[in-house]
Amino acid sequence: MIIEPRMRGFICLTSHPTGCEQNVKNQIEYIKSKGPIEGAKKVLVIGASTGFGLASRITSAFGSDAATIGVFFEKPPVDGKTASPGWYNSAAFEKEANNAGLYAKSINGDAFSNEVKQQTIDLIKADLGQVDLIIYSLASPVRQHPVTGVLHRSVLKPIGNAFTNKTVDFHSGKVSEITIEPCSGDDIENTIAVMGGEDWAMWIDALKDANLLVEGATTVAYSYIGPSLTEAVYRKGTIGRAKDDLEATAFAISDRLASIKGKAYVSVNKALVTQASSAIPVIPLYISLLYKIMKEEGIHEGCIEQIQRLYQQRLYTNDAVPTDEKGRIRIDDLEMREDVQAKVAKLWLEATTENLSEIGDLEGYRSDFHHLFGFGFDGVDYKADTNELVDVPSIK
Repeated sequence: MIIEPRMRGFICLTSHPTGCEQNVKNQIEYIKSKGPIEGAKKVLVIGASTGFGLASRITSAFGSDAATIGVFFEKPPVDGKTASPGWYNSAAFEKEANNAGLYAKSINGDAFSNEVKQQTIDLIKADLGQVDLIIYSLASPVRQHPVTGVLHRSVLKPIGNAFTNKTVDFHSGKVSEITIEPCSGDDIENTIAVMGGEDWAMWIDALKDANLLVEGATTVAYSYIGPSLTEAVYRKGTIGRAKDDLEATAFAISDRLASIKGKAYVSVNKALVTQASSAIPVIPLYISLLYKIMKEEGIHEGCIEQIQRLYQQRLYTNDAVPTDEKGRIRIDDLEMREDVQAKVAKLWLEATTENLSEIGDLEGYRSDFHHLFGFGFDGVDYKADTNELVDVPSIK
């Protein structure tokens, strides 16, 4: 079939298998170009199919020659209908890993569930014995609690008062003002239940109880802080409460891992174009301005550059892992430079529909958004008849 992008708001309803494969290949080549990383050799990535999770799997495999198990929840293709992009990303990753002689297997299912945790435990026992790095990179709007059965839904809302500020429709480029009403009822608790640290701790407990963690095992979850411009809807909003919970959980997990000399970290990463960030009002405008400045300064990074630097310069050095005063790894250091944020704040006041294409990088935003779904890559013939029925080799 001829596969074209079909947009609906901040979602693309189609994805391109060849384009997704090219995306994975590009990231692999970047990692190879940066040289070997003396990192973990048996890696579990929970949320492994897109974004930072995918970049972590690629960096582990092609930077450290690691065996990897990836857990994700993606929609497989059916005749005449494409899979979700994470499915094609994972298919491409396994293909490239197998060609390189690297162990790579995947599990497709609800990572919040006890069943998927047990399936993962069984696979590690059978194939790897133990793991030395666990990346936790889930990004889901809902979670069915494995104990209570309650379905929790997260919300992206401010706390206390309505929030009004600029935003942009990144498809049309129209800058407008938006008001987001504050959360109510159980919104905070539900958001923490979905995006906080409870499930991360459940994973680590399950792995430790099954004796699947090597001595000195490390686990890392990903978070975001961001600037004062976005804090009302992000870091001081419902999602911020969840991130606070995630960060507090790192200390609790580290205490539980002390007996095996293990450690849990939260890595605060840079703002990037993802399906999740595209859905948050205000964030697309901020990212458009940020991209413009960071590219001009020569310090822009995508997911793969961020994770390569996280591994090479933070996790796997001969020195202690550097953290901030709250114990967090800060790989958002370039984004949060004072000079960068001052320029963003100035441009924010100036931004209009008419000038955003000049003072911001809206084209870069759109390009990255299309890349999420496998569109817009050089060297891919998007007019060619393409087989949508691509398998992930290890998933039968």
